[in-house]
Amino acid sequence: MDEKYLNMKTIASLIMLLAGIIFYIYWGVQYGVWYDIGIYSITIILVLGGIFGFFLTTHWQEKTD
Repeated sequence: MDEKYLNMKTIASLIMLLAGIIFYIYWGVQYGVWYDIGIYSITIILVLGGIFGFFLTTHWQEKTD
């Protein structure tokens, strides 16, 4: 990936991805709960949003350049 593909949407997607992973690990360590549907639902939204956002912003820019 080239630096010209990094824009605010791409950075927001990466932050969203990292926030999902960090949130899941933090919650599991803090409360000792690793199997909870509420944690899964928040983590999945953040992680998938980050992955799809990153893919769409970088892939769309490659197609238009």
